Amino acid sequence: MPASSILSTTDDHVTRLTLDRPEALNALTPDQRDRLIALLAKASADPEVRAVVLTGTGRGFCAGADLRGGAAAGERIAGDVARTLRVGAQRLIAAVLDCEKPVVAAVNGTAAGLGAHLAFACDLVLAAESARFIEVFVRRGLVPDGGGAYLLPRLVGPQRAKELMFFGDALGAADAERLGLVNRVVPDGELDKTAREWAARLAAGPTRALALTKQLVNASLDADRATAFAAEAAAQEINMTTADAQEGVRSFTERRAAAFRGR
Repeated sequence: MPASSILSTTDDHVTRLTLDRPEALNALTPDQRDRLIALLAKASADPEVRAVVLTGTGRGFCAGADLRGGAAAGERIAGDVARTLRVGAQRLIAAVLDCEKPVVAAVNGTAAGLGAHLAFACDLVLAAESARFIEVFVRRGLVPDGGGAYLLPRLVGPQRAKELMFFGDALGAADAERLGLVNRVVPDGELDKTAREWAARLAAGPTRALALTKQLVNASLDADRATAFAAEAAAQEINMTTADAQEGVRSFTERRAAAFRGR
């Protein structure tokens, strides 16, 4: 898979990652998936990057894993499937969840299977009016993977998650917003503009504070109150050593807008 199958640009502290296999509705091959993981890790570690936008070209955001050949072919040895998921789809979802920069999904079309979970793993989800989300696994006789059974109950509760996963019906953008899977639905022609505006606001924010906030919120769903409170206190202790926190306090006392530098 050529590097051009994922377009990567960075401008004004925002990295934009675009899945670029429109003829396949941006279904992810193993090579493309691994490149996306590497690009997310690079953005996470780069102090000049302060926000990430993930989107696709054409009619699809991401139609899931490309099952043609590869994992779908040949004799399987016990343990192969679990191993493939650990180093593949699960590692991709973890790369989004663990990215130290806020990740905005701009869902331009169909997001199915792993593609839907890729969107749901993002910190904020914008959807074009034509977008739709499909838990397609049941249609293929498969168990949801790519973190779906972890992500969906946390977003919509267990009963709604089961409804989506048991039936595999396509969910329109408006219904996805109603359920809380999407932050905002916009006309198709405004998706790119809105995603750029949101990313610019995030890139102008206190980057380390946002990273710690993301970490706290993600971990809170698996923690008891005492653990969550301890993590909050530790995060604030760390954050108060940053230049942005000091600038934020100083700007408040001086009654002016803060000028955060991501440090």
